[in-house]
Amino acid sequence: MVTKILKAPDGSPSDVERIKEESDYLRGTLKEVMLDRISAGIPDDDNRLMKHHGSYLQDDRDLRNERQKQKLEPAYQFMLRVRMPGGVSTPEQWLVMDDLSQKYGNGTLKLTTRETFQMHGILKWNMKKTIQTIHSALLDTIAACGDVNRNVMCTSNPYQSEIHSEVYEWSKTLSDDLLPRTRAYHEIWLDEERVAGTPDAEEVEPMYGPLYLPRKFKIGIAVPPSNDIDVFSQDLGFIAIVEDGKLIGFNVAIGGGMGMTHGDKATYPQLAKVIGFCRPEQMYDVAEKTITIQRDYGNRSVRKNARFKYTVDRLGLETVKEELENRLGWSLEEAKPYHFDHNGDRYGWVEGIEDKWHFTLFVEGGRVTDYEDYKLMTGLREIAKVHTGDFRLTANQNLIIGNVSSEKKDEINALIDQYGLTDGKHHSALRRSSMACVALPTCGLAMAEAERYLPSLLDKVEEIIDENGLRDEEITIRMTGCPNGCARHALGEIGFIGKAPGKYNMYLGAAFDGSRLSKMYRENIGEEDILSELRVLLSRYAKEREEGEHFGDFVIRAGIIKATTDGTNFHD
Repeated sequence: MVTKILKAPDGSPSDVERIKEESDYLRGTLKEVMLDRISAGIPDDDNRLMKHHGSYLQDDRDLRNERQKQKLEPAYQFMLRVRMPGGVSTPEQWLVMDDLSQKYGNGTLKLTTRETFQMHGILKWNMKKTIQTIHSALLDTIAACGDVNRNVMCTSNPYQSEIHSEVYEWSKTLSDDLLPRTRAYHEIWLDEERVAGTPDAEEVEPMYGPLYLPRKFKIGIAVPPSNDIDVFSQDLGFIAIVEDGKLIGFNVAIGGGMGMTHGDKATYPQLAKVIGFCRPEQMYDVAEKTITIQRDYGNRSVRKNARFKYTVDRLGLETVKEELENRLGWSLEEAKPYHFDHNGDRYGWVEGIEDKWHFTLFVEGGRVTDYEDYKLMTGLREIAKVHTGDFRLTANQNLIIGNVSSEKKDEINALIDQYGLTDGKHHSALRRSSMACVALPTCGLAMAEAERYLPSLLDKVEEIIDENGLRDEEITIRMTGCPNGCARHALGEIGFIGKAPGKYNMYLGAAFDGSRLSKMYRENIGEEDILSELRVLLSRYAKEREEGEHFGDFVIRAGIIKATTDGTNFHD
């Protein structure tokens, strides 16, 4: 029984809480403003609500100054994100997303770090047509953003292939069952008629309530030994426990999250902590009750401190566990043993079960487009036309052409060869272990480049790698344009967070398996200093490492970075 009296933080609700309260369950005036042709943008209140429908209003920052000089409004456009639990898409859905990106987007698709599609460059008057077409492909964008549970992740290509379908089904169940119940999405985008009458909050949103959550909530399911989804970065993580080839349940981890604010030590990345074990049929109950704890006790005054990790820290891990078990009406079992050995992808062809194969394709920065000398988008389009299996978007921004039958393997392999699609093995292992968020020009929060810059930086780092005989050594490297953590920078053995144009904070020392955070190494440095530091560090690593020692472990053992015992060492 919980003995501590729990309460949410004091303070006036933030303006976002007012917007949600006045929104009539996420409707606001979205239906009306999306019909307004006077401006390509929408009011800020509606943009806050738009997130719950899977979209943000952005503008092309490359054009911002010039348009300002011409006294024109910013080049407004929408980013649209699909809800696609586990990252699994049919070939038909792939073709729909490809077609939409050409018709209404900027001609590219972004494979996100949460295993889904993101499109950029959609104009306001094309949004409804885009969402309706996505719906016709049996996909949607509901709750892909906003103060609700987001896209549920699961391991893309586990060693125990037979477990994937089972874990994937659980990710779908969680994603569907934890959706908001309001019909606002269907009314605004799909022309559903609103039913007369005003039902009470318990009927409209029995779990979320009228104010939804204080901030976004993220769930992921990992299948050891692969931690590709970075389960400890999730608000709520489930770690699959397999015994004798059978899924018996999940260890439960709570309180992870990657975001922070520069200079504000009250904000920080955090690793989720394992609190127990549940059976598969108990997963939804655990997820729902955990979400209601955050609903009731999360910080609704200061959004920088509104994520579940701060609620766990403020109330105490044991108190939150006690409250969870009180709401469940039963106790979690003791956590089961498990082991992770990496958080990357396995590239190339991998044999599955029942005579099926999977090919993992390296997609730098997760950007699917046709380059001058690399027709990636065209090649994947042609594969989708003949593929009878599935596509799996990985948490590392790569793509698995999955469940390829033996009969189709030669045909698909021929297309892979024809279009030069690559598993990245001609690149360094460092590049294959890289991730970058979108950043400029579309992200309004970006302080520096990430996706557009990291490849050119890696060109220069690869020279250092080659000089030191490290081309085949996997070292995770991640870059974000701001500290919000979309590329999970705090879990990169080498991490960069944008501070200003051309300037980054450099972090070192995360664990290769995603179980330890990195720590600040150098602040506010540019490319010259980055390369100078890496030249020294990688040379030392090549000469001084122990057999099988990963770079993140080496920098701690060598005293370059100090680590605390619990791995939560991001700040000094």
